[in-house]
Amino acid sequence: MLLLRKRRTTVLIFLALAVLAFCSTRSRAQAALLMEEPYGFFGALNPTGHTAIYFEHICAETPVRLRRCAPGELGSVISRYQGISGYDWVAMPLVPYLYSVESVSEAPARVNRKTVEEMRARYREAHLLTLGERSPTSNFVRGGWDQLVGVAYQRRTYAFRFETTPEQDDAFIARMNGRENRSHFELFYNNCADFARVVLNLYFPGVFRRSVFPDAGVTTPKQIAYKLVRYARKHPELQLTVLDVPQIPGYRRRSHQNKGIAESLTTTAYAVPIALLNPYLAGGLVMDYLVRGRFHAIPRNPLVLTPDNLSALTDAAPAGQNPESAGTQAPAATVEASALSQATNSTNSGLREMKVAHE
Repeated sequence: MLLLRKRRTTVLIFLALAVLAFCSTRSRAQAALLMEEPYGFFGALNPTGHTAIYFEHICAETPVRLRRCAPGELGSVISRYQGISGYDWVAMPLVPYLYSVESVSEAPARVNRKTVEEMRARYREAHLLTLGERSPTSNFVRGGWDQLVGVAYQRRTYAFRFETTPEQDDAFIARMNGRENRSHFELFYNNCADFARVVLNLYFPGVFRRSVFPDAGVTTPKQIAYKLVRYARKHPELQLTVLDVPQIPGYRRRSHQNKGIAESLTTTAYAVPIALLNPYLAGGLVMDYLVRGRFHAIPRNPLVLTPDNLSALTDAAPAGQNPESAGTQAPAATVEASALSQATNSTNSGLREMKVAHE
């Protein structure tokens, strides 16, 4: 009888440990650094691109106020922008940010300019009027509200996904909601990559710093991505996964490869006039690029995402994935797309309430 009791006690202990281990695994959250390729004429002049950060468990109560996500919500994308009604950062639900729609089932496989403009206008009318009814669209000199929706129609994005903890996410929400959200954008030393650098340092203190070499102290999206990959190699518990969100064809020409400052000035048409005006400067840029500027952050074949398989970004990280691993097209599933659609509608509820209050 005593032996039977001991066996029961042992079984209960093992069951309790298993439950605790499962709960511990499920409590972890995900985030992803989004390195977005440059596009258009300005992207050719300044081929550094854009950086944003996706959070699985942080949602937009409004575009400028954060909260923890409710069950089934897909999280949000947060970044620093220029020209959004004086705000420094704006948070957007994931699916509208990528595709200008509220449900992945509505995302088209191919678009034209008229379709993109109509989708963006509908979403702005429904959810973004509180950012300013007269908020301008983007132009060659300045950004605008259309930076917030339909990113996948104008450029390719690489997602560097890593694990976080609920405590880290809560601290980030408290920090962002507790500070004044007023724009102080500056192209060279307070840009979108600097915003990502500061945010990532909240999660990994002291890791992401400005580098004199390469890029003359300017923070770039490619530089931040490389530093995250390098840090993840030494910390496999981050389970870093690199994912490819391709550009939807038809609206714009294909976006360009991300480059750093030294790489841009050395490998583009800038190199010739710089060499003629100041050969010493040109030589320094070449050395900077050769010694520190030729880093690579993207594996050869990262997992490719489409609107109906975004769960590869929004769900738990694949076991054993690492920055050097190669991938293929992520599997699609009709049931998965339906679940994403329902979750996206829930994610937008806070933004919908904003419009009602505004009216």
